[in-house]
Amino acid sequence: MARLARLCVTNQKGGVGKTTVAITLAGALSQRNRNVLFVDLDPQGNGTEGLGLTDAYNAAPPTLFDALVDDSSVSFDELVWHHDEMDVLPSNIDMTAAEASLLQLDDGEQRLAQLLDAADHGYDYVIVDCPPHLGMLTDNALYAAPNLVIPALAESTSKRSLELLFDYTRAFEMEHDVQIDAKSLVVNRIENTGEATEMLEWFEEAVPDVPTFEVRKRVALQRAFSSGRSIFAADEEIDMCERFRAVAASLDEEFSTTEMTV
Repeated sequence: MARLARLCVTNQKGGVGKTTVAITLAGALSQRNRNVLFVDLDPQGNGTEGLGLTDAYNAAPPTLFDALVDDSSVSFDELVWHHDEMDVLPSNIDMTAAEASLLQLDDGEQRLAQLLDAADHGYDYVIVDCPPHLGMLTDNALYAAPNLVIPALAESTSKRSLELLFDYTRAFEMEHDVQIDAKSLVVNRIENTGEATEMLEWFEEAVPDVPTFEVRKRVALQRAFSSGRSIFAADEEIDMCERFRAVAASLDEEFSTTEMTV
């Protein structure tokens, strides 16, 4: 059985395909027979929508919001929605109030960790999809899932966004006495441009110790998202499936015990 791995899919820069990367990675791990819990921590609910759970986004309490702001009010089992590929803790429209509510709590950045710590359902991976900004919700993700999967674009703006992310996580480590490690960099939506070639070289120089995976732009990934599933549960196979399988295999190698078999 796997040693539980908690992954935080994050980049405060919007428009990098973060949620598509999170869902596709979860699908790749599920295809490897891993038991996955997907946590949508983004108040916009893109991950919830991309997994076909729009009813959950508009559902009545109890929701993930209730569990985060009043940890005694709701159990983990009440929150889980089931998807063919994974279990899901969906976002909810009430999550728009989460930032302000968590700021009022002494342990506001620890609430997701407390919720996950109380759950024992044999998950191999927990994948937390973060909002596209830094704040209390992202702090919850970093505290609960200190292993980073970083989606980024092969554009010059990614230099500043990665610098900000790493500066932020270093400060967070010192303030909260946790260790945060970058496990994968997914360079997403790559097109054949000179800027993309230059940025791929920059990524290799800037983060040489972080496994980097190049994902070309493919419309099929968006079609899968729109159908409420990952590309691995869709009716089509594309070349980029192998890239996400490689990310999943790399994570398995990082986190697995010898008893874990494919």
